[in-house]
Amino acid sequence: METPFHNAKPILEKLHLAGYEAYYVGGAVRDHLLNRRIGDVDIATSAKPIDVQNLFDHTIDVGAEHGTVIVLHNNTPYEVTTYRAESEYVDFRRPKEVSYITSLKEDLRRRDFTINAMAMDIDGIILDYFNGKSHLSKKLIQTVGSSADRFTEDALRMLRAVRFVSQLDFTLCPETRLSIKDYVHLLEVISVERKTIEIEKLLKGINPTNALEIIIETGMNAFLPGLEKKQDELKKLRAYELKYL
Repeated sequence: METPFHNAKPILEKLHLAGYEAYYVGGAVRDHLLNRRIGDVDIATSAKPIDVQNLFDHTIDVGAEHGTVIVLHNNTPYEVTTYRAESEYVDFRRPKEVSYITSLKEDLRRRDFTINAMAMDIDGIILDYFNGKSHLSKKLIQTVGSSADRFTEDALRMLRAVRFVSQLDFTLCPETRLSIKDYVHLLEVISVERKTIEIEKLLKGINPTNALEIIIETGMNAFLPGLEKKQDELKKLRAYELKYL
């Protein structure tokens, strides 16, 4: 039976044959464990971007300076990203520079939430350094390490956390929830386009009611396009959903 991982397997095999490490990472691994439909399959590797470009015939440079190369396999694009560490962030959104490293664990450490910081090897074995599987079973959204650090690195992560509450019907861990209150004002620097994408995904989730509650409680709406002065309307919408959904 073909699966997204099976279809991407030749990429891992080729990287392994060339002497590099390579793993499936991110949301695809999370959704596999949740038995959800798997979207894009991303790959993390010890190979540097130039090595990936030399190894595969069909690649697209979408951010090699940041470690990412698109590999086209059977007309399907796969993001292949070199293990990396990130320096200080600028504009509460992007790292000033990245450096390539050789440790999968340290690469996963820089990711946003524990449920997104797992890897899977070519044989289907899960590598879970930050309790992601435990948090999946508890239906819990928790940052990798300090919530304050993760949110000041990339402010959009706060809105992503609330989006996952809706999409997965999970809850926020107390520290993560409190940190959103403390740093929600940083969303002001995030582009309208990026915030709009997250809001649309949130509203299409299976539990937007709980997500709206968090938005109201944290005052996040003050920094979201079209919702700046709509707290009363959001409360009414939340009540409507609780009654009718």
